[in-house]
Amino acid sequence: MAQACWQYGPVNRSIRDASDRSKDGSDFLQLTPDEAPAGGLADWLAASLRTAIADGRLPIGSRLPATRVLAADLGVSRGVVTEAYQRLTEDGHIVGRGRAGTIVVAVPHIPPAVRTNSTPTARALGTRANAPADAPSGSGRSSAQGGGRGGASGQGGPGAPSGFSGLGRRGAPSESSGIGGSEEPGRPIGSTGLDGYSGPRGSGTPGRPIESSGGSGSGASSGRGGGEGGGGRGRAWRGGQLDQGGGARDGAGREVGGTVFEREPGLEVFEAARAAPARIDLSPGVPDLASFPRTAWLRAERAVLSGLSAADFGYGDPRGAPVMRAAVADWLARYRGISVDPAEVIMVAGVAQTLDLLAQILQQDGVKELAVEEPGSLGTRQQFHHRDVTTTPVSVDEDGIVVHELRATGAPAVLLTPAHHFPTGVVLGGERRRELMQWAGEGGLIVEDDYDAEHRYDRPPVPAIRSMLADQVCYTGSVSKLLAPALRVGWVLPPAKYREHFIAAKRYADLGNAVLPQLVLAHLMNSGELERQLRFLRRRHKQRRDIMIAAIREHLPAAKVHGAAAGLHLMITFDGDFSDGTLAAEVLARGVKVQPLSWHHQRPARPGLVLGYAANSPSDLTEGIATIAAALHEQ
Repeated sequence: MAQACWQYGPVNRSIRDASDRSKDGSDFLQLTPDEAPAGGLADWLAASLRTAIADGRLPIGSRLPATRVLAADLGVSRGVVTEAYQRLTEDGHIVGRGRAGTIVVAVPHIPPAVRTNSTPTARALGTRANAPADAPSGSGRSSAQGGGRGGASGQGGPGAPSGFSGLGRRGAPSESSGIGGSEEPGRPIGSTGLDGYSGPRGSGTPGRPIESSGGSGSGASSGRGGGEGGGGRGRAWRGGQLDQGGGARDGAGREVGGTVFEREPGLEVFEAARAAPARIDLSPGVPDLASFPRTAWLRAERAVLSGLSAADFGYGDPRGAPVMRAAVADWLARYRGISVDPAEVIMVAGVAQTLDLLAQILQQDGVKELAVEEPGSLGTRQQFHHRDVTTTPVSVDEDGIVVHELRATGAPAVLLTPAHHFPTGVVLGGERRRELMQWAGEGGLIVEDDYDAEHRYDRPPVPAIRSMLADQVCYTGSVSKLLAPALRVGWVLPPAKYREHFIAAKRYADLGNAVLPQLVLAHLMNSGELERQLRFLRRRHKQRRDIMIAAIREHLPAAKVHGAAAGLHLMITFDGDFSDGTLAAEVLARGVKVQPLSWHHQRPARPGLVLGYAANSPSDLTEGIATIAAALHEQ
């Protein structure tokens, strides 16, 4: 859908003007009222709920949102939701139980064709479920699926499972599908075709590749070329080359920021950045930690502890606590459109552990190369480099990863952040999803990092790719961006061919996650507390995002803002020829911590910063942006 820009300086089109905004929709079942026929909202909603109950996304015993809450999400009157609920009540499918809410009690029979045409999959693809013929279909929540997932699957012997399929390296594509073929190349992020874009998709002239602001060549051979700039008066690493940079010193004349920004980022760069003192920290990737629901957590912990037996404190299933896996399956069905059996869920210590386990499994399967988005997370690349897996960059443009370029790499697997690309904020478009599904249907593996999909403000919900293509997607997520990274609680849904390998790798890594935090989190999910926390955070984060954008508009009017429609951070880019690492060092010397965009590039690109806003007060956000502007003025 074409989107206009809010005029906060030049802003990319992932932000929409209020006058051009369609109803945002609800995360619950990915419902978007734009699909309803005129005058038929209640019919549409009742049919959508009926389908979700029939296909297992709303199993018996699950609770529907309050009518007031769902009406507010959808932007419709409360009477529309009440009428839809009443119809399902009259049909005997749901029942109201006072303060316990409205509960699903019976499953309707709906013809499969009708179910398919009303799923989030069809909507995300922009078609009525016309997936590629060779793409495997998604799995349902049946315990009969997959191989060896029963209770005994977590109790295997000491040997690693056998039966690797051997992805290997995919053959090179034909010229017509490669980068130099007849297909028009996409617009890489940072080109003039995206920044400040205000017209519909496909309008204007095709974009050109990002041009370096000095020097040439790609990143280092290890794939970590998107390093940071340097503080002090030494040289600063930038996009695979060294630039001269100005000094950054504190009031006592001591060099500040040099240890973090002076060279190509190493394995401990994030620890060094976190340890660097600053009065304002605008680092991305952290929610509002001050809003952690301490009271609700303690209440849930007391409830859990009161019901535990002595045996519950022993060793558990390496896949995770059964009640937690069931809660995650229900959460993903309700809010990410993923229909999955709890037996397919494996609890991990955050997305980082998923990536580490996956790298080991891919190595055993003979896969030594993984395609990644360009730009893309430095930390993610480091996870795979630690296991000697090469990360091959593939351009991201305004519609997401450029699939024909992915084909040209010959990589057998790709890591994506399709719901909210890091760091640009782009959403993978419907046509690109179809192309990607076709690529995966030919044997490719998609690793889907759904790192902050819950945090959206000005756009409809986006279903996960895993909801469309179960057999070729390794899906992972966590509560790090929803509650706190310190919890170290996440999950992975491996494809069937890797499931037993993941269970074995998790067993030998740590015998399974700590059980008590899982039980408490499951209680929060099942009671509705986690959903209430998400709604609270969404309002607060949106206010802070708006304050940061207003500050950028005032103090950095020439900066281009990207990715404001969702997430916990903004990306800003600048015209000009300077090192963003040197800028970050200078800003740190003034007491404000930021991340240079070059950290997340493997190729030379225009300078920029990645700025987190969720964990800061409004006054700190304004002061932080003003400090960046002052440092930039002296560059």
